Amino acid sequence: MQVKRILTILSICLFVITIFSAIVFAAGPDSIISRWEKKESYSEAGDSAILKINATYYAAEYVEAVVQREAEKNLWTQDEMENYKYDFLKSLQMDEYIPIHIAFDSFGPSLHMAPFDRQVSLWIGKKKYSPSDYDKRFNFKLMGKRDGLVYFPRYDEKTGKPLLENVDSVRLVFKDGISTATMGKTVEFIWDVYRDDPTKLFEGKAASQIEIDRLIKRIEKLNGQKTQLEAQLAEIQAELDKINQRIDELRKP
Repeated sequence: MQVKRILTILSICLFVITIFSAIVFAAGPDSIISRWEKKESYSEAGDSAILKINATYYAAEYVEAVVQREAEKNLWTQDEMENYKYDFLKSLQMDEYIPIHIAFDSFGPSLHMAPFDRQVSLWIGKKKYSPSDYDKRFNFKLMGKRDGLVYFPRYDEKTGKPLLENVDSVRLVFKDGISTATMGKTVEFIWDVYRDDPTKLFEGKAASQIEIDRLIKRIEKLNGQKTQLEAQLAEIQAELDKINQRIDELRKP
């Protein structure tokens, strides 16, 4: 009797787990995508100014979910999916930076955010970082909608170590003066990144092509340095020849 009851409980548990897994699976890429997309709305008293901000952190699982969703929607082959992933990763520059997509929707007085890199920062653990690059349209007067990418450093400038290593969360922070709707308010977006592994993105055909592109850039940079050094060496050699020639002239009786 006891054994039968235990088997019944186990069967119920297994059924619940199966149903839960099916629900999660059915949610598919969209549930993952929504986890990394943050939305906030701010308003001034009387709604004379309203600012809506959407911020998307490009985690590895987010990128994979976007690629999977597009592949399912367009019925792509494996090669077509890999080509899309390659173009997507290349545009994001994830091998060098932490890209975050920001979208503004402003009602009321226009926004003046130039220079934009002074209005936003990324806290990685306890350290604050400014953008390495960003969509320069954010520097223009804004009325209505505008969106673009902001790139933050992924590696320590001195040591070369990944900044996200052993970090639990990142926090995107805007200065409250970007709009009258945000004055005196905390404008931030937080993502838990402790389970994110960007290295997973750089596997397969698309990743190999990105690695090839990176190596080609490295070759071009080294060739440029080589050309400069060869030019310097030629100048030094020319000066040595001139000095030796003068010494020979002075030694003549």
